[in-house]
Amino acid sequence: MGAAVFFDPHPPVGAALCVETGGAGTVLSEVADLHEHLGQMSDEDTLVLGPDLDERAAFDVTRLVRTQRPGVEVILVRREITTPLLQEALRTRLAAVIDHQDPLQLRAELKRSLGRAASAEPAAPSPARRGRVLTVFAAKGGSGKTMLAVNLAAVLADHGQRQVCIVDLDLAFGDVAIAMQLFPAHTIADAVPLGGEIDASAVTALLTQHSAGLSAIVAPTEPSVAESVSPRLISHLLDVLRAEFDYVVVDTAAAFDDQVLAALDVSDLITLVVTPDVPALKTLKITVETLLELGCPQERLRLVLNRSDARVGISHAEVAKTALMPLAGLVPSSRDVPSSVNRGVPIVLDDPRHPVSEGITQFARSEVLGLGPDLARPRRVRRRFRP
Repeated sequence: MGAAVFFDPHPPVGAALCVETGGAGTVLSEVADLHEHLGQMSDEDTLVLGPDLDERAAFDVTRLVRTQRPGVEVILVRREITTPLLQEALRTRLAAVIDHQDPLQLRAELKRSLGRAASAEPAAPSPARRGRVLTVFAAKGGSGKTMLAVNLAAVLADHGQRQVCIVDLDLAFGDVAIAMQLFPAHTIADAVPLGGEIDASAVTALLTQHSAGLSAIVAPTEPSVAESVSPRLISHLLDVLRAEFDYVVVDTAAAFDDQVLAALDVSDLITLVVTPDVPALKTLKITVETLLELGCPQERLRLVLNRSDARVGISHAEVAKTALMPLAGLVPSSRDVPSSVNRGVPIVLDDPRHPVSEGITQFARSEVLGLGPDLARPRRVRRRFRP
């Protein structure tokens, strides 16, 4: 198990950080002492840089740590978090940037960092763990795709019992942050300057934590930057997340664009969401045909009927016949769903016994949890998905 080291030019500030995170660790305030102590640190330790350390000096220290002790994780505490700061944090491989007014997040991040180091200690050889990537897709807007993705992620996380991350790849108009009442300091767009140089430390800096015990990488706040997120970046990001989480739930745009195809290509399971109306069924038929033509194995596809109890003259059998596959999940209609979205509280957390919650939970248990985290890389079909 590693140890924590807290550094801030003002001793009371460093001491306060130590107390806020449990009171265990070494507190330093002189640069010379930090340099000397760095030589004594092990690769399992974590360095916390306080808010009064000059920003340039903080990044200089981080680069020094990367050179002398590459196994040490560095957490930066700031009084103000800006986009340029986060971009530089990603470049220098900071483990996390934490607001100084959020001691709970600092405590959680430090616990994760020290626990991560402990789990990396030598153990009996075992196969590389590969989590499952589940993409929720609908080529027609208004299907309830984001609602399903958010609630599915919450069910899978089970209040932190499993490691789950939801990724919002509706890059221009994503609503995952709103649906989960998240106020992210960073988005997927902050990974763009890194190109293909994303690793676990960089991914950690992108994450926003939800109180229900799951993580999120949210869409850009400005639609204009959506095109800057390349398919290659998405593929690499999902591969890194797969190694860090049991399940990665991906919400997508309602279109077959290159970014969506990149996510579909690496997915273990593709959940198609449809509503019982003629335009939606027409779009569903085209969607399934397109996926099969692109080389997507049909065994990866699952069909979920949203608003399944609507009496509109379209039976469940007709929906399944149109899609050429059975219904894997049924989610009934309810006025409580838009209410939960507006409040930013997934309905499975607000009311686990609600019929909508039960429908989503049943789908998760029967179609997703049965897969479990994988130990092998999934078979890809990139050559056919993308020319």
